[in-house]
Parts: sequence; C-alpha cells; structure tokens
Amino acid sequence: MRIMKRSEVASLKRSVDQGTEEQRETVKQIIEQVRTFGNNAVKRFTEQFDGAALDQWQVTEDEIDEAYESVDGEFVQILREAAENIRRFHEKQQSNSWFQTSEDGTILGQKVTPIDAAGIYVPGGTAAYPSSVLMNVIPAQVAGVNRIVMVTPPDREGRVPAGVLVSAKLLGVKEIYKVGGAQAIAALAYGTESLESVDKITGPGNVFVALAKREVYGDVDIDMIAGPSEIAILADDTARADEVAADLLSQAEHDARSSSVLITTSKTLADEVSQSVIKQLESLPRFEIAKSSIEDYGAVVLCSSNDEAMDAVNEIAAEHLEIVTADPFKDMAKVKHAGAIFLGPYSSEPVGDYFAGPNHVLPTSGTARFSSPLSVDDFIKKTSIISYSSQALEENGGKIAKFARLEGLEAHARAVEYRKGRWE
Repeated sequence: MRIMKRSEVASLKRSVDQGTEEQRETVKQIIEQVRTFGNNAVKRFTEQFDGAALDQWQVTEDEIDEAYESVDGEFVQILREAAENIRRFHEKQQSNSWFQTSEDGTILGQKVTPIDAAGIYVPGGTAAYPSSVLMNVIPAQVAGVNRIVMVTPPDREGRVPAGVLVSAKLLGVKEIYKVGGAQAIAALAYGTESLESVDKITGPGNVFVALAKREVYGDVDIDMIAGPSEIAILADDTARADEVAADLLSQAEHDARSSSVLITTSKTLADEVSQSVIKQLESLPRFEIAKSSIEDYGAVVLCSSNDEAMDAVNEIAAEHLEIVTADPFKDMAKVKHAGAIFLGPYSSEPVGDYFAGPNHVLPTSGTARFSSPLSVDDFIKKTSIISYSSQALEENGGKIAKFARLEGLEAHARAVEYRKGRWE
C-alpha cells in the first residue's frame, strides 16, 4: 500500500460518481423507454443487460418456498437473529407525533406519518446481498410503511439468489420483482402495467442504478447516491497488524473502486499492515477485485501526531471508520464526520454489515459531512400542525400583516386583516 503524509490526504477524497456522459445518456434513454413502454421495455432491458428472457418477472410464492427449502437451517437462524438485532436498533429511532397548547389557546404540533410505498433495490452482480434486504426493509417496516416492493436483478436463468428470497420471506415481503439496473429504478419511480409506482427508492447499486436514482429524484424520493464502499481505520501501536489488514481487505473485495485507508502515527504498524495486506490478498477468492482496489485506492496516511491523524479522519469522512487505539471512546469524541464508527479491536466492520443492528446503508464519498445512515426517519414524513386561537391572532395579527408587507406580499397581509372583525 502506498504511504503518504497528512498533507496528501486531499488526493484520497472522491466526489459522488457522476458517471460518464455516455452512461448518463444511456440511463436517460432507459428511463424514458420504461415510462413509455412499461413492461415491454423492462423485459427488453432485462434480456439485454442481464441475459434473462422473462415473461413473468414477479417472483412467485413457489420460487420463494423453493429458495427457503434450498438453504440450511443454520443460515435461516442467523438471518432471524440478525433481523431481531436490526429491528431492535431501529425501533429506538421511532418518532412520535406531538402537540403543545399555549395559554392563549393556540395548538402547535407535528404529525408523523409513514410514506405509503417504498421501493427497495437489492444489488446483484458479483455477489448476493441478503443483508441489503434486512437493512432496507426493516426500517421501512418499523416506520409503518404499508407497501414494500423489492427489486433485484436475476441471473441468466432468471433466478434470484436463494438467500435474498429467504430474507424477504422472513420479513414478510411478498412483492418482489426480478429486475435490476436503471430499468428497475424507472419501474419503481413511474410504474408499469405490472408494478405500481412507489414514493421512495432506497438501496445501493452500480453506477447505472446510482445515476437512475439521481435522474428520478423529485418525482420520487431517494435515500442517497451511494458510491463504492470505503473504510478508514485509525490505529495506533496497540492494534494488531493482521487484524487491521483483514479489515482493510473486507472493503477492498467489494469493488475495484472501493477505498481502504489506514491512518496512524506508527511507522512500524504502517509497514506491518502493508506487508500483511499483500500476504492476505493472495488467498482471497475475489483476488483481482481486491488487488485493483488496494493498488488504486488503498493507502496508509502516516501522521506526526494524534491531532494530525484526527484531522485526516475528519477530512476523509469515511463511510466506515474503525478506531483501534488505546482509548477508542476518547478518540471517537473527536470524530465529526463518519457514516458509522466501530470502536475497539472486536468491532470489525463486518459486525456492522451483518449482525450488530445499526444500518449498513451509509453515506459514501465524503457525504458523511452532511448526511446520515439509512434510518426509520427515511420512511416517514413530518407535517407541521397549526391551530391559532382568536386571542393569539388578536395579539399577533398586526405583526404578521406588517411582516408580510415588509416582504411586499399585500395579499398575505390582507388575509390576516380580513379576520379583524373576529376580535374587534
């Protein structure tokens, strides 16, 4: 891994992927085709991009049952336990409607309402992601969303990974479609003859999925534009080099564009981790992907002080941040920007990916500076409630009218003043 100074950290920062002009144009055309031709366009693009010729693209109960029968009981039990942990964590995020009454009789408040329908995108491609089902569906269910639609790309035989379908079955998701890519996002946003549109789309995907989500935003809501996975590890000489290297590689194997960065003040640790990464890399099944990631986006930031190291952490604003230091809780207090923080030597990043409970759909590409993990809040709306009393309007009507006239909005002022007869 390349070793750099704190002053070079800016070279590691990446913007949200805008795609190429050709990719953006392709996505626009796909969306327009799906809006115009519905099912026929979805079928055509599924055959073109996924190699699957499907007449029926909604997953049947028989397919779900068959998937359930094909996996071993231990895996199902692990999914159950993970789901329980995730649900328990997200239940802590629930918001309630509230109202307050003033002495003058005015009632103000906030009404919390779940969205009607959510579309969950579960990526396919080089791996299967039952964890994405859990992480997207459970907060929507906790929020009270009535209709949850899942889309995921099929393989060439028109099948969906068994683990993905089993996860959906455990959570009670029944509306599942074998479609991926930009065509899936378009179908969720605008609907087809077979798929009714939704109000919000969540879940990660490749660059075409990300560009499609950007394109449909405004007609529907989206969670975020997710880029390649990334991890930053703040470690000192109390950390074990082999464990740090393993955690760096856990993200490198996701995607050739994933980023894995060690931040440390220890030259010894930096050298040992670099060597361990090379050694461990050789035996990884996803060797080529991880190798490309480490070579192109892997780095060790060698800092001269703890303060300098923390500055680097906050500048990178990583999706996943591990703190493996002598006092990780003390160091955590200094972190301003990170999607999720993993504290201590036992909190390896995959603990959060699969089992602990917090959501693994996290802001990437430095967007942790201003955004948050997927949560129950993503699936609710907050509506303000105003019930002014006659006494309050009598006391404040003149002020409101004057405020309106300061902005040059005479009709606003008159709307209040027309009610003068109610208190004069």
